[in-house]
Amino acid sequence: MTPPCPSWPWWRRAVTGLGAAGLALSGYLGWHHIAGGTVIGCVAGSSCDLVLGSRWSAIGGVLPVSGLAAGVYLAVLLASFYLGPATEAPVRRLAWRALLVLTGAAAGSAVWFTIVQKWMIGAFCPYCMATHLTGVLLAGLVFWHAPGQLAPEPAATPEQTLAPPSPARGRVAWSAAGPALAGVALSGLMAVAQVAFAPAAFSRAGEAPSVLPAINPRAVPLIGPPDARHVVSVLFDYNCPHCQRLHAMLDEAVARDPGRLAFALFPVPLNTGCNPFVARNTAAFKDSCELARLALAVWVARREAFAEFDRWMFSPEPGHLWRPRDLAAVKAKAAELAGQARLEAALADPWIDRHVQAGVGIFGATGGNAVPELVFGPHWTTPEPKDTDDLLAMLQANLGVTMP
Repeated sequence: MTPPCPSWPWWRRAVTGLGAAGLALSGYLGWHHIAGGTVIGCVAGSSCDLVLGSRWSAIGGVLPVSGLAAGVYLAVLLASFYLGPATEAPVRRLAWRALLVLTGAAAGSAVWFTIVQKWMIGAFCPYCMATHLTGVLLAGLVFWHAPGQLAPEPAATPEQTLAPPSPARGRVAWSAAGPALAGVALSGLMAVAQVAFAPAAFSRAGEAPSVLPAINPRAVPLIGPPDARHVVSVLFDYNCPHCQRLHAMLDEAVARDPGRLAFALFPVPLNTGCNPFVARNTAAFKDSCELARLALAVWVARREAFAEFDRWMFSPEPGHLWRPRDLAAVKAKAAELAGQARLEAALADPWIDRHVQAGVGIFGATGGNAVPELVFGPHWTTPEPKDTDDLLAMLQANLGVTMP
């Protein structure tokens, strides 16, 4: 005699547990998106900060995708309570079909957002990847067990109801594949919506509570003419992908109306070694202090070479996405452009540390939110423009920089 199977076998407990985990993760991220604040472990400029602050974290810049995911996992959790033998057969089959659609959507979304993080953002969010892994595990578990539960003939006993599908019935039954593919199609529609309805350019803005130091445009690295009507300070880190995207727009913004706009460059390392406003260090910014000093040393040693060095730091290798430069390669490039002897002498100049701390001071005075940051007078903004037009609009709306 075969002993009776429990109403909550391991796989059903796993479905319920994974649904609860997915709801907790996505709910936390959705709450963060709406309420603001800092996600635990996501310091300014970190990989997860870049992902969660990107335009891909919402649909059309309005609806957070983590909120959609929380709804999906909540539905998975509720459906898991209707899979046992105590539930009437029609309701049980409906719950299984719902699970197939929901987990198909979760798995399809996991593939899409992994692509987004790898090739569009260039950074990975551990919270997001944990949520995606949860969706993939759920999809595999549900699809493995669903065909036997959706068989047209009713199960004779509770033992058969709870048993995994046998090879004879087929592990990939059309009764299960249809709803699962419908779920994948829904995730595809979401991806199309994200691409088709480009989210609005995003920025945060505010006003410094204290008076910021005046800038002498002839005594700092500059993009644009020193006698420009408006000189905007740019706070950035050479390891920051968002900074790289903004940096690529600065030359064009200056060229739009020569003589009206210039950008004063302030490397602000996101590293506690030279920036006390950073909560803790991450591997992505371990060399940021030294990279900032090397860049400023090039400016001190040979000012005419700084523009080439600065563009090289933020330029991708041909045929590749941009990645932060290796410290050894940066040292070699700096020595090539400035000369080894002049570079070593420049690194001893106390002005370099003073300039770094000037930028760090502005960063702290404006709240130490994130980089890149643009500052003009008492006003600051952390922008994520799509193009130069967006950047110029943000300068005018957030900083009061008048443009023609």
